[in-house]
Amino acid sequence: MPLNSTVQSVTDRIINRSKDSRQAYLDRMARAADQGPARAHLTCGNQAHAYAAMGQDKDTLLAERAPNLGIVTAYNDMLSAHQPYETYPQVIKAAARAQGATAQVAGGVPAMCDGVTQGQKGMELSLFSRDVIAMAAAVGLSHNTFDAAVFLGVCDKIVPGLVMAAASFGHIPTVFIPAGPMTSGLSNDEKTAVRKKFATGEVGRDELMKAEMASYHGPGTCTFYGTANTNQMLMEFMGLHLPGASFITPGTPLREALTTAAAERALAITALGNDFRPASQILDERTFVNGIVGLMATGGSTNLVLHLPAMARAAGIQLDIDDFSDLSSVVPLMAKVYPNGLADVNHFHAAGGLGFMIGELLEAGLLHPDTVTVAGDGLARYAQEPKLKDGALTWEDGAAESQNDKILRSASNGFATTGGLKSLDGNLGRGVIKASAVAPELQVIEAPVRVFPGQQEVKDAFRNGEFTEDTIVVVRFQGPSANGMPELHGLTPTLSVLLDRGLKVALVTDGRMSGASGKVPAAIHVCPEAAQGGPLARLRDGDMVRLDATTGTLDVLTADFDNRLPETADLSANQAGIGRELFESFRQNVGLATAGASPLF
Repeated sequence: MPLNSTVQSVTDRIINRSKDSRQAYLDRMARAADQGPARAHLTCGNQAHAYAAMGQDKDTLLAERAPNLGIVTAYNDMLSAHQPYETYPQVIKAAARAQGATAQVAGGVPAMCDGVTQGQKGMELSLFSRDVIAMAAAVGLSHNTFDAAVFLGVCDKIVPGLVMAAASFGHIPTVFIPAGPMTSGLSNDEKTAVRKKFATGEVGRDELMKAEMASYHGPGTCTFYGTANTNQMLMEFMGLHLPGASFITPGTPLREALTTAAAERALAITALGNDFRPASQILDERTFVNGIVGLMATGGSTNLVLHLPAMARAAGIQLDIDDFSDLSSVVPLMAKVYPNGLADVNHFHAAGGLGFMIGELLEAGLLHPDTVTVAGDGLARYAQEPKLKDGALTWEDGAAESQNDKILRSASNGFATTGGLKSLDGNLGRGVIKASAVAPELQVIEAPVRVFPGQQEVKDAFRNGEFTEDTIVVVRFQGPSANGMPELHGLTPTLSVLLDRGLKVALVTDGRMSGASGKVPAAIHVCPEAAQGGPLARLRDGDMVRLDATTGTLDVLTADFDNRLPETADLSANQAGIGRELFESFRQNVGLATAGASPLF
């Protein structure tokens, strides 16, 4: 099947838009590669410091004939998704020794859990932690003693930050190694029902805690299809994982075999061998387009609409939200995984998972088939799935048909003909809406607004019974320069209850809503943000606003709107405490949400 014309045209305009910045990046990577990561450039004193603690590996390091892997790990045992990484460095080192090579932990990066900080002050550090992760990984790799890097990370900001670091060190190869999702716990519909009952006061905190603990119950990624699991999908579509590695649960023989194989593959693709695959070669325009296609086909997290532009900029590539919207218009929604459906990622994987989906999209001409990956040339390898046979790891063709068409469908028979993400543009600014789970009757909402400074005020108004008519809820001064752009995930149960009561409600915000926003129509990432004098700062209670996901428009209909002065907000409460004072320079220098909301690019 020839490549879809829209996929080709979007790719071409990204290439043209990025021509100068991409060439400058590639020139920089070529110079770094020419200098080489070989350890011979170090002085004897440098090398003595680098190898002092390496014991049995010292002689191999000094000989400089075998590659040395740098391990960058996001391990901590507070995050269920990252707890399995505790033992990975030893597995990787053993794999390297078996190949006559070496591996060292180059450094650790922070890894916060948005599930812990949702609705808390710490969430205001969440988005910027992505950029700190990129910087921390760069510090670890800056010793320049490594021939390749392996990255251990899964969750929301960790993978994007690590990809940014991988691009910055794009003169060496990079392999990402996942840890897998936890086994399935309490079903998502049961959990959602309890959350709604708690929001309305029908059950107490004890019942809510019981449900939450039954949902998030063991090592591994949370099983709903939020940002963490969207990241794992992305690493396969972008060719940075081994094929089929994303959704194998922790603590299984197959999981450990894949970790060993990832280390072996990283050793095989260094400049010391015959199959050199630096990260800069993998992270090109076609690879990022494939990642966006995967995002649309799976109905993934809107957080990646923030992260992908930042990741791409690290590789000299400039993405725009219209690229996401245009690709969404031709990519079918092939999966229904919570919050878009009732299934979790384990059910999705059992139904055929990413291997089936990639095979279908390649056959439909919706993916670039000729990308460079860590597994080899071309994306077709990623239509295969790993198996353990007699203790040996092998790959076989994935499922030719969906094993459950209520969860996963073919490209020709998707749940929807589009990916459901739309860019928005109008006199309220630019933003995006994820409409894949939004009912048809809620795709267009025209209603008066209620303006709030934060999500707690929305919850208070709900508890006071103030929502009695169709309403567009505006939560402003939630952008990156205001308070770090925390997720407003805590609004989901409240707004869902209002929808269940028959009201038409929507959210408009310069903040984030995350991959768990579900059925609530939400115009998010609106910029320029209110703190920078954007149009949202001129809204007043009662203004009529029209949010149209079908035409991609977001407009206020009040006649005197353009003549108003913007409101300002007292943001002093967001500037200090829980480490927020350390991020003042980030808030002052952050870019637009449409460009990735990064203070680094």
